[in-house]
Amino acid sequence: MHDVRTVRAPSMLRLAAASLAGTAIEFYDFFVYGTAAALVLGPLFFPTFSPVAGTLAAFATFGVGFVARPLGSVLFGHIGDRRGRRPVLVASLLLTGASTVAVGCVPTYDTIGVTAPLLLLVLRFLQGLGLGGEWAGAVLLTVEHAPAGRRGLWSSFPQVGPALGFLLANGVVLGLSATLSEAQFAAWGWRVPFWAAGVLALIGLWLRSSLAESPRFLEIDDHARVPLAEVVREHWRLVLLTAGALSIGYAVFYAVTTWSLAYATERLDVSRSVMLTCIMGAVLVKGSLTPLVAWLGDLHGRRPLCLIGCTATALWMFPMVALLATGEPLLMFSGFLGAMIAFITMFAVIAAYLPELYEPRVRCTGAAVGYNLGGVLGGALTPIVATALADQGGRVPWGVGAYMTGVALLSLGCFALLPETRPVPAAAAQPATG
Repeated sequence: MHDVRTVRAPSMLRLAAASLAGTAIEFYDFFVYGTAAALVLGPLFFPTFSPVAGTLAAFATFGVGFVARPLGSVLFGHIGDRRGRRPVLVASLLLTGASTVAVGCVPTYDTIGVTAPLLLLVLRFLQGLGLGGEWAGAVLLTVEHAPAGRRGLWSSFPQVGPALGFLLANGVVLGLSATLSEAQFAAWGWRVPFWAAGVLALIGLWLRSSLAESPRFLEIDDHARVPLAEVVREHWRLVLLTAGALSIGYAVFYAVTTWSLAYATERLDVSRSVMLTCIMGAVLVKGSLTPLVAWLGDLHGRRPLCLIGCTATALWMFPMVALLATGEPLLMFSGFLGAMIAFITMFAVIAAYLPELYEPRVRCTGAAVGYNLGGVLGGALTPIVATALADQGGRVPWGVGAYMTGVALLSLGCFALLPETRPVPAAAAQPATG
């Protein structure tokens, strides 16, 4: 057994800040692709398609990243459960950063033909592979250092990272949109956010270089030889329930941040800058509320907040699409804001909730696989399904509202079947078995 007493735990604030910075950087890499897919990748890499078909094709390459994320969770989850949480943070950041920079270097269809979209697919797959390991590594390192009564609060810091990454990615795009002409942005401006990922990755590696390994991992005597096999054999039901439960969070986030951006700019003739501003405002509020909601989860439990968030989402989806269809900035922002508040009511506590559901020896694999399978169900499919449904309807995309409400009800049922975990200490959490 490792001697935990020799491990000098960093201050929680420093550890949480490093985890937040890392997740922000990796999600920046992931989100900047989604923004580019909504705005420019269709005509640049699928010019022979109609505008709607080109957008669908671009969203298909976007979805490949989500398909890769469960595979990344298996790969990096194995490393995290066998070798430690800390190596996962370094390897995943390197892979995601390098593949993101490479996306910015891919020639367009006019230059190399069909090879261009194929390269996009490969690099997007590598992005997803890296991000599949990032979340679990960052969250577990924070959760397993935190005191039991404040695990929700401290684990919310890496949960703020996606909001910061999104704001950074879209802020860069918004700045370029304001300073470049449409022709300049299409010619080279869209590449700049991808190139910036290289600098951000180096910053993230520096921040994470001195983090200590999780004390909970060092206490484990008997590491699982094949964590995935143990998770599938003993926790398959839990994995399926968490994937289904989390799918609505992904669906809401990417309906707001990716599909609505394409829909409003292409169908409603709303300017790119207006849409980015509305979406970024809602995400900013979401990120700001995350620690507060997570603290409430420490006080009142994880599961009640998840049930409330799912219910609110199911009730808000039809109003959201109706407000979006107006094309009025203030109304669209109101629709997005309601969706983001419902979303964070669920997802602020997920960073503590998922690890608490699994025993420590397979925690990295179990939490990562469940989390990223939810991304496939909600994140990969939503922009594609929503684009197809919106193309079949009138000005108000009621079909999108119906689809989102259905996903919310599915997630609500899954959360209802999951147990509460607060305030069981991480070391003594009782895993649910399938």
